[in-house]
Amino acid sequence: MKRCLTPLLLTLFTACHSNAEQIKENPTEEVRAHEVKVNPEGKTIAERYPAPASFTRVKPQSNSFAAYLQNFKLKPYGAVVHYYNGKVKPNDGVYDAVLDIDVGNYDLQQCADAVMRLRAEYLFEQKRYNAIHFNFTNGFTANYSKWQQGYRISVKGNDVNWVKKATPATNYSSFRDYLKVVFSYAGTLSLEKEMKAATIADIQIGDVFIKGGSPGHAVIVMDMAVNTQTGEKLFLLAQSYMPAQEIQILQNPMNPELSPWYSTKFNGPLLTPEWTFQKNHLKRF
Repeated sequence: MKRCLTPLLLTLFTACHSNAEQIKENPTEEVRAHEVKVNPEGKTIAERYPAPASFTRVKPQSNSFAAYLQNFKLKPYGAVVHYYNGKVKPNDGVYDAVLDIDVGNYDLQQCADAVMRLRAEYLFEQKRYNAIHFNFTNGFTANYSKWQQGYRISVKGNDVNWVKKATPATNYSSFRDYLKVVFSYAGTLSLEKEMKAATIADIQIGDVFIKGGSPGHAVIVMDMAVNTQTGEKLFLLAQSYMPAQEIQILQNPMNPELSPWYSTKFNGPLLTPEWTFQKNHLKRF
């Protein structure tokens, strides 16, 4: 579990907890007749989940964050989610697939951390090192470019500072060490403040439904499809949770016939298997 070091940093460690609200099918959500197919042989999100009938998959710009997420590799069909300690997460209508990316050996990569991990991994792959930065909950900005120069983050009482401790490095192992520190001191509260508001009508791949706080939670839009005649949009969501666990494609408890796709034409809140979001919780990097 994430632990607090000082009174100032008490809010740095925000966890994802499920609310007590029972998820049930929204009675105002019409049951759709879209034919939802799954390709068990599909190795990526786009391959595993063909766009439902009458919908066309969104085609992002190549090398964009959206394209990176849409083509993210999945574990084999039927794979189960593992916690950081190797134990299996029970799947009681929660997830439909598992992303092929490790969770690490520490109880750190929870909900907001998984979103930051995907964003950081994409930027690292693109060698856009200067764009990798996240704020701690107390406002301190952890720039990966600074970390690359050999500086490390020192937390002493109420002070957080950069201290030169290592030789400059751009290797992946050092990058992961940087993320461990970020996951320890950032969370839903800080990430929500970093992101800008987005609307359901303009939802895009890479957008995040996020509720900052303790408890708080975040899920990220991994793929989308559009009905060009009606304007209706469908999207796939992914999350990690607590304790730290592998990132998973969520099922849709509001509309099992459409699952795992979600529709932008939902009434009231957005009900996901382990959290309830409001429409104004949608944010963008």
